[in-house]
Amino acid sequence: MRWISILSIFLCIFCCSGFCYGDFSDIDKLPAPSLVSASSASSAYVYEVNSGRVFLEKNATVERAMASTTKIATAITAIENCEDLDSKFAIDNRAVGIEGSSIYLRANETMSMRDLLYGLMLRSGNDCACVIAYHISGSIDEFAALMNGLVDKLQLKHTHFTNPHGLDAQSHYTSAQDLALITGYALSNPVFSEIVSTKNIKISDDSGEVRYMANKNRLLNSLEGCIGVKTGYTTRAGRCLVSAVERDGLKLVAVVLNCGPMFEESSAILNEICSKYKMTEVLSPWQYIDDIPLLNGETDFVQAFSKKGFYLPLSEEECGLVSLEVDIPPRLIAPIANETEIGEVKIYYEKHLIFSEKIYTLREVDSKLIKDKVKQILDHWGT
Repeated sequence: MRWISILSIFLCIFCCSGFCYGDFSDIDKLPAPSLVSASSASSAYVYEVNSGRVFLEKNATVERAMASTTKIATAITAIENCEDLDSKFAIDNRAVGIEGSSIYLRANETMSMRDLLYGLMLRSGNDCACVIAYHISGSIDEFAALMNGLVDKLQLKHTHFTNPHGLDAQSHYTSAQDLALITGYALSNPVFSEIVSTKNIKISDDSGEVRYMANKNRLLNSLEGCIGVKTGYTTRAGRCLVSAVERDGLKLVAVVLNCGPMFEESSAILNEICSKYKMTEVLSPWQYIDDIPLLNGETDFVQAFSKKGFYLPLSEEECGLVSLEVDIPPRLIAPIANETEIGEVKIYYEKHLIFSEKIYTLREVDSKLIKDKVKQILDHWGT
């Protein structure tokens, strides 16, 4: 086998909208970055959604109350379980007058699920949360079961929901890491993303009464690239914030639980990451690898390529710590089929393998030998 090693490769920095992963990806081997910005939160977690790279962990798996950041799970559960977001229906009187934040819904007024989701995520309406639960599942407990189905789907270990609004309850908890992963999942839904990034909106019921709503998330107005997502507060949970930014190819989610200066600290952390790290193309999709000598072929060479790309947030200093190894044979023998697996490309951070992808032939090449041509004809007749 022939080894080609490229150490301290020059990496092309650019913004990416799609991310592909090969046969193996383990970015947990990357060291945690050293950030100047710190968090006074009881728990915190910051990661890049598309690559999964973690930038900050603090008591990230400790189970804690999360207040109205619960509504991130409420919203995505509702969106995924409601067939028509725009049909209007009567407000269930069981949801009227619930404690805490409210948009002051009245029994039997009619609203759409979409408008209720805006009330839920912009104004943190606990009444909206309950109406959503009653409409979709018939009860709070049944809707909480749907939310816990999301927990199971994402294979989370430190989250359990008992209600859709986030008011304190003994068995209602999450961790900073789990909440960040729920948010990353939810942001992949365009309806959810549109709602949580909305700064101001007005909604109306069937009588024409208009409600004007401003988003409680101050970072939408002060943090470049902010795309949401939710504030929260209870006496038990303290001040909680889940925020997200998209900037220069990065899509970052930050969670701080029980954090007094939640806006200031989240903004500082996200700004620092965006200033130091860029989404880096380590391996291009459909990357040409080499021309492989071909024995007995109608051509002397066949091109080799890898299919899937690999992108990673890296600082300028880290680019020199990434290396790429290509393992391909010194020669091949015709005939050879298109996309025949012939080798592997591996990417390392220092000495840690973080990604691998198969290498394939680019096209079919027939043999020039008479015996192979006769066999090909006979095989064709046999089919």
